[in-house]
Amino acid sequence: MSDTVIVSLLSLVGTLGGTFGGILVSNKLTNYRLEQLENRVNKHNNLIERTYKLEEDIKVHDEKIKVANHRIDDLEKVN
Repeated sequence: MSDTVIVSLLSLVGTLGGTFGGILVSNKLTNYRLEQLENRVNKHNNLIERTYKLEEDIKVHDEKIKVANHRIDDLEKVN
């Protein structure tokens, strides 16, 4: 084989290796960033769920306060 063919084959192998290596590194980075984004979304969803739970608890406490106020009003009317 001539020197030109050998050099071109080595260049081809080097180019293919570099290309596939770059693709693998880029893929790993993309997967890492997706995992981080998923973690952030999960934290956000957890916050939303806790907020809904707190709102439900507040409604229950508000209702209890209304009932207690009615009882107090009824007791004050009796006296």
